[in-house]
Amino acid sequence: MAVEGARDDERGPQDRSASLVPFERGAEGAAPHAGGPVPSVPPDGTPPGYGPRSGGAARRVRARTQRYVHALTERVIELAPRVPVRDVETLRRQFPGLSTEELADRLVAGATRSAAAVGAGVGGAAMLPVPPALPAELTAEIVGVAGVELKLIAELHEVYGRRAPGNVRERATAYLSAWASERGIELTRPATLSAAMNGELRRRLRQQITKRTLRTLPNLAPFLIGAAAGAVLNRRDTARLAERVRADLRAGATGPHSG
Repeated sequence: MAVEGARDDERGPQDRSASLVPFERGAEGAAPHAGGPVPSVPPDGTPPGYGPRSGGAARRVRARTQRYVHALTERVIELAPRVPVRDVETLRRQFPGLSTEELADRLVAGATRSAAAVGAGVGGAAMLPVPPALPAELTAEIVGVAGVELKLIAELHEVYGRRAPGNVRERATAYLSAWASERGIELTRPATLSAAMNGELRRRLRQQITKRTLRTLPNLAPFLIGAAAGAVLNRRDTARLAERVRADLRAGATGPHSG
C-alpha cells in the first residue's frame, strides 16, 4: 500500500518522546493506523453511496452507508491515541533556528506532501481491475489522511504553546474534536476539552468522515486520473485545515514559544 511509503523531511524522524504515545515501529514516515478489520461493505463490493436509489434498494444503500461510516469513525477514534506527536522541545531540536511561524510552515508542508502521497497511492491502486478492493482503498485513504492531519494538529498546538491538557486519551480526544470541527482547541472553554467520547463528538466525527468520504470518491476514478485527483484534493484539504487551526492558535498563542 502506498500509504506505508509516505515520507518527507519536514515531518522529521519518528520520536519516542511523543506527546501522545509512541506507536509500534514500522516503515519510517508511514501514516499511523489502527489495526482491525476494514469496515464492513456490501458483499458485491459496491462502495458506499453507489447503487440503486429507489424504494427498498435506496434504503438498503443508506443503511450500508451508515454502517460503513460508523465503523470508519471507530477506526479513527482507535487511531487517535496512537499518533506519534513530537513535543515542542523535540521539534525545535530537529529544526533549530526557526521562528514559530517558520516551524509551523515546515510542519504544514510536510503534512500536505504526506496527504498528497496517500491520495496518489490510493488513486493509483484504484486503477487495478478489482472492484471489491475499492471500499478497502477508500478506508485506507481516509484513515491514512486522518493520521497525518491529527499529527499535524497536535504538533501545531505544541508549536503555538497550546498543548491540550490531560493524559494521552484526553489529549487525543481534544485533537479529535479539533479535527472534526477543523478548528483549534480553546483552552479557556472547558466544553472543548471534555475527555468523554460522548455522542455529540461521535456525531461530529461521523459528519466529518461522511464529508471526507464524498470528497474522496473521485480518487477512485480509473487509470491515473484518480491518483492525480487524490494528490491534489488531499493536499488542498490538509492545507485548508492547517490554516483554520493556525488562525485559532495565533489568536490565543501564549507562553515562551509563541514568539
